[in-house]
Amino acid sequence: MAEQPSSEMAQAIQDVTERAQLLVREEVALAKAEMTEKVTKLIKGAVFGIIAGVFAVFALIYLLHALSWGLWDLIGSGDDYWLGFLITGVLILIVGIIAGLIAVRLIKRGSPPAPQMAIEEGKLIRATLTADPAATPQGAVGARQAPGEVAP
Repeated sequence: MAEQPSSEMAQAIQDVTERAQLLVREEVALAKAEMTEKVTKLIKGAVFGIIAGVFAVFALIYLLHALSWGLWDLIGSGDDYWLGFLITGVLILIVGIIAGLIAVRLIKRGSPPAPQMAIEEGKLIRATLTADPAATPQGAVGARQAPGEVAP
């Protein structure tokens, strides 16, 4: 009869070990998924920033040259044609600042690339494993009660 309790204990230890391994694998998968999502957001922000810059440069080469000469024609004639180019340069800076701010905002949405959900889940698991068996459950499970159960 002494062998039966020890074999039950060995089976219980094996079950706990298997479940702990499964839990660790699931946490790693959650961290990978979360990191993939954040890195994707960072890449999208960078790509949109680059695309905005390239299109702005190519389009503005032609449009701004025409605008500069048009402004010079409106302001006056003579040798003060540089004034049209100055006004156009200021407009270029304003558009560039706006595009840069949009790119920064998109990049900040994905950073820092840390798996926050996996970290929180790991903390809950650690708290549950190290808690006193008579203590109340940790995390979202602790907030729920079985039907008919009275809160302590």
